[in-house]
Amino acid sequence: MKKGFLTAVFSLVATAALAGCGSAAAPAAATAQAAGTESAPQSTTIKVGANITPHSEILEEAKPLLAAKGITLEVVQLEDSVTPNTGVIEGSLDANYFQHVPYLEQFNLENGSDLVSIGAIHYEPFGIYAGQTTDLADLPDGALVAVPNNVTNEARALLLLAQEGLLVLNEDAGINATIGDIVENPKNIEFKELAPEQLVQALPDVNIAVINGNYAIEGGLHVSNALAVEANDGLAATTYGNIIATSPAKQNDEALKTLVEVLQGPEIKAFIEGKYDGAVVPLN
Repeated sequence: MKKGFLTAVFSLVATAALAGCGSAAAPAAATAQAAGTESAPQSTTIKVGANITPHSEILEEAKPLLAAKGITLEVVQLEDSVTPNTGVIEGSLDANYFQHVPYLEQFNLENGSDLVSIGAIHYEPFGIYAGQTTDLADLPDGALVAVPNNVTNEARALLLLAQEGLLVLNEDAGINATIGDIVENPKNIEFKELAPEQLVQALPDVNIAVINGNYAIEGGLHVSNALAVEANDGLAATTYGNIIATSPAKQNDEALKTLVEVLQGPEIKAFIEGKYDGAVVPLN
């Protein structure tokens, strides 16, 4: 009995020792693997909504620069000026890149939202483009002029028309100008208010149109062919820089901060200056 018992115990100890040799290797490998995983760069993915031109193109150029910093950028192309903001509010987007601060502030006011800017990237000069009239000096009395129909961009269009002497605005109107602020309209201009993305298509039906830079590019227009363009050192340039916008909860997100740094960096500046021929102007 005692001898049989000792034999059984000895057998169990030997089996356990053999099993222990195998199990010791597995945890060691697992530990090494885990250590290797921890030492590798951690990848973060950010999803940014953007208009197709030029915003998505600029973001695509930034992708490899961000990848080198461990950040994967997903670009969601959106053609309107509402869903990029609602996407951030609802959480389907981490940020967006398509708007300037006055538009963002107006959107927040109208929608009870609190989106914030975390950096300005570029400026798109508004231009006056020829429709039925090819020279501003020949603009007829009662001319039909197409302008954007949202508050901030219509004000910008009116400021450009005033810059060219086609009308005079109330001196206090500034970036909040509306058609009601026109105090002199010597050409008796009639205004056709349209969604910004419809302005290029409207050119054959109007004398001239004042068009956002990005929609002009998308429509195949060149700023060099515009009848007039906002001054790069004027009120518009300092006010209407296109920004990265996000929610207050993400305004200090490190990946989004890095996105802004890359977009404001020398590589993206060189890309913008080389590609857009003055239709898009880097702000840094």
